[in-house]
Amino acid sequence: MCVAAFSQNNAADSLLALSPDSLIARYIDLEEYTITARVKEKDIIIPQTLSGVQLQKMNALSVADAIRYFSGVQIKDYGGVGGIKTVNIRSMGTNHMGVYYNGIQLGNAQNGQIDLGKYSLENIEEIQLYNGQKSDIWQSAREFGAAGSIYLTTRRPRFAEGKTVNVKAQMRAGSFALIDPSLLLDVKLSETMSLTMNAELISSDGKYPFRYRRVTPSGEVAYDTTAIRQNGDINAIRVEAAVNHYYSNTGFWKLQLYHYNSERGVPGAIVNNVWRNGERLWDRNSFLQASWQDELFNRWSVRVNAKYANDYTRYINNDDKLIHVENQYLQQEAYFTMAHKVRIFDWWDVSAAYDVQYNQLSMFLDAHRWTHWLSAATAINIKNYLRLQASVLGTFVNDAQSTNNGEAHQREAINAKPSTLAEQATNASAASIKWTPAMFLSYRPTQLVDLRLNAFYKQSYRYPTFNDLYYTDMGNAYLKPELAKQHSVGLSFTQPFRIAGQKGSEFRLNADYYYNRISDKIIAYPKGQQFRWTMLNLGLVKINGLDLNAQLHFVLPMDFYLTAKAQYTYQTAIDVTDPNDTYYGDQIPYIPWHSGSAVGMFGWQNDWQQYGLNYSFIYVGERYNQQENIIYNYTQPWYTHDLSVFGEWDIYKVKGKRLEVKGKRLFTLRVALDINNLLSQDYDVILNYPMPKRNYKCTVSITY
Repeated sequence: MCVAAFSQNNAADSLLALSPDSLIARYIDLEEYTITARVKEKDIIIPQTLSGVQLQKMNALSVADAIRYFSGVQIKDYGGVGGIKTVNIRSMGTNHMGVYYNGIQLGNAQNGQIDLGKYSLENIEEIQLYNGQKSDIWQSAREFGAAGSIYLTTRRPRFAEGKTVNVKAQMRAGSFALIDPSLLLDVKLSETMSLTMNAELISSDGKYPFRYRRVTPSGEVAYDTTAIRQNGDINAIRVEAAVNHYYSNTGFWKLQLYHYNSERGVPGAIVNNVWRNGERLWDRNSFLQASWQDELFNRWSVRVNAKYANDYTRYINNDDKLIHVENQYLQQEAYFTMAHKVRIFDWWDVSAAYDVQYNQLSMFLDAHRWTHWLSAATAINIKNYLRLQASVLGTFVNDAQSTNNGEAHQREAINAKPSTLAEQATNASAASIKWTPAMFLSYRPTQLVDLRLNAFYKQSYRYPTFNDLYYTDMGNAYLKPELAKQHSVGLSFTQPFRIAGQKGSEFRLNADYYYNRISDKIIAYPKGQQFRWTMLNLGLVKINGLDLNAQLHFVLPMDFYLTAKAQYTYQTAIDVTDPNDTYYGDQIPYIPWHSGSAVGMFGWQNDWQQYGLNYSFIYVGERYNQQENIIYNYTQPWYTHDLSVFGEWDIYKVKGKRLEVKGKRLFTLRVALDINNLLSQDYDVILNYPMPKRNYKCTVSITY
């Protein structure tokens, strides 16, 4: 069922990306064509990017759905609209992944897990995924600490000449009683200042059919039945508001407010013919963040970010077969960073940054943490042939906690085994200070072709979370912090070409080999209750992998275009802690040897209408769900095919073709139909958490 909605939008906002990843976009107005371009230096480590029209055309509801198409990424998805969705890159673990919202990191001191299913694509303009770290030394100190980074950039308002207000409304409806209305509003306060507001409501009963079939190692069928997924409902609302002030070519400030409120069922594991459970989860996430940056003098630039976040979580387990559980968690976070960059010569930059963050988590005891980061970095660019970057990051952690009877326990990170709840401090390391270096290199042998060789070495330090130390069920007080060492070498090649004399076609290829070594790796997987994670230390994990990315974009005659993208990852992630362990040399849980995706986009457009057909395929190979790689723990491969079609039309007061019309454009109508899991495959991303079979979404929007 399709439901129409009304909207007003940006000025002439019919956006056509000449290349899906291109930074050049064309905005079409009634009277003329205006070309705008954003020029960006070549990254040392080229990010995987989804932006603009690509995000619109993909049948993705949340950020987690879109990130599935990046190579080297593992998504943990527990099914349905309300299922928790977390991500890690190159098997480094979720907590090594930095997720940045307009340049400021999203945090969760309780368990370190960022549920990307909470973040909608409705207000997102660009998603970038970096291995190692962002190729820019002008960043906060904390950003140098991530083993991989996801950058989410929200829309920046754009206004047509003479317009001061843009409005867009949209309605999405689909399978499992999905209702998803959203509203966007932009207001031009002055020539340099604008206000943008965005609200979205998501509701779904989460009831979808699935097949539950399990075969014993001897080949006998243990279970084979069809049932309806229960307790997967969600009701959520998201509200955002931001004020942007670009007061000069180099300076701007931005103030942003974000609020998310949800109630959802936590769909439990399907084990021994148990089809429903009683877990419920309430989330309230709010943050206020501010950014300012400018070039104070000709060669000195300053950036300041600040943030306050307040997160409330209520968890209930009403399962009559288990002990009743009701917990409430309140997290508060205050964060401040200042980063400086100085251009010593045209080919040499240096930077320094200092960050401080305070976290508090309250439940049956209060846990407090002060974290400081201090970074120094340098970048050298020799005539665009050779680019070098080096950085060093210092991380300083200090914890304190008190029980609910007021007993206080101050602690710096020391080696000590906890004995009582109040003394559950981490035996993390001999000191609360850790220095981690990083080095990046990019070399272009010739200017005749865009061929680049790149490499990096990086260390990153992952300190245990509050859940690791105090709150989870088993053994977490004994966890040690992780130290990860990353090595990567790669090649990138870009070649533009013409078809029938038309510019804009392009071929891209990226290939990377990586070797990661993680000491005391912390892994997390659900055991019984999804909200509570079972965490383990693996003494030493070695990860080897190969990422391949290829893209072809064709600009064809008669206003047709075609884009094809493919990603493939081969990866081994083995536990080499103790040769006496039965799982020594085995692949760690839920890491496939082979995975990949393919995306095809075919369309046609003229000056006032466009149509498109998009296809995507995702494959995840065989894995094991426990440490021992034995047949009892084997998890079979899964794959899905997704399809979407859309049409978009500009509607005017008078009839006629767009460039011949002198009347005012009333609005732009867009209709899209998505079919997910086209072949209705039965599969689990996480064992015993079945995913939906074939399902549908219809989206209708009107922009003015």
